[in-house]
Formats: sequence, structure tokens, C-alpha cells
Amino acid sequence: MVRRFPFRLCVVVASLGLILSSLAVSAQQNNSKRGRKYKTPPPTARIEVTVVRDSSGKPVENAAVIFHPMEGERDKGNMELKTNEDGKTIIDVLPIGDVVRLQVIAKGFQTYGEDYKIDKADMGIEIRMKRPGEQYSIYKSHDAAAGSKSTDAPPAKDAAPAQPANAAPQTTPPDTKPQTN
Repeated sequence: MVRRFPFRLCVVVASLGLILSSLAVSAQQNNSKRGRKYKTPPPTARIEVTVVRDSSGKPVENAAVIFHPMEGERDKGNMELKTNEDGKTIIDVLPIGDVVRLQVIAKGFQTYGEDYKIDKADMGIEIRMKRPGEQYSIYKSHDAAAGSKSTDAPPAKDAAPAQPANAAPQTTPPDTKPQTN
């Protein structure tokens, strides 16, 4: 009897282990009714932005590159990155097919802004930053090539003065020279 006891104990423990493992496996296979459903994220694009000076083509270090993902005309937030010493920054969390408004701000340069459609898995964008121009003033004359008229120019002198409606038209006598005989 003493010899059968360890054998029976081993059989009971082994069968209990098989039953528990089969319950665990069946619980894992039947998870569709419980818990949160997993939704795979959309594929994302890798976007490399390079910021350089327009005049020399040299990189602009520490420029703020701001991504505004757009939903129609609405902004869904923003993500800001800084450029490295090569003027480059990389982002890889924007979904393919979205529209993103790209804004670049750097000290000593004009602010840049443009909308981009993310249509490829790997994109490269080069931004050429310009120095700020002279501020526009209404008190200075500007050339017509810029598309504006000067406000300092006097009015044209070829316009005839206005006449009253009941006045007779003026006639000027022809130039006549006195005759000398």
C-alpha cells in the first residue's frame, strides 16, 4: 500500500496539471468576447526635413520644425522638432494619406509655412529659409514693379477743370498777329 501511494499521487497531480493546462489554453483561444479589441495603427511615413539658407545653401541649426496634422480645415494638434547641426530633423509617426501643415521658425529668417500631402512611406522635404525683407510702409514710395502705386506722386495735370452745367463752352480766339504794312 505504501508503494502505490506515490504512484497514485503522481497520477493525480499529472491529471490535475493536464486539466488546468487545457482550461488555460481554451481561455486564451476564446478571447474575442472579452477585453478591448485591438485595432492596428495605420501605416506611417518617415519624413526627413532639411532646413537650409536660401542665399548660401548652408544648414540652419536649431530651427523649430512644427508639424500640424490637419483634419479638413481643422488643426488636430502639433508636434515640434528641432533641426540638428546638419539642418535635418526626422519624424515617423504621421499616417500615410494625411495632410500636414509644416511650419518652420528660425531666428533671423522669415517664417515658412506650407501644406503637404503625405502620400509616400519615405519623404524628403527641403526648406530654403529667406532673410526678412524690409518692412512695408505707406509713407515711402514703392516701385510699380512691386504691384503697388505710389501715394507720393502728384495727380496728373492733363485733366481739365470742371465747368458748371449751365455755362457756355469757352472759345478761344485764334492767335492773330497785327498786320504791319
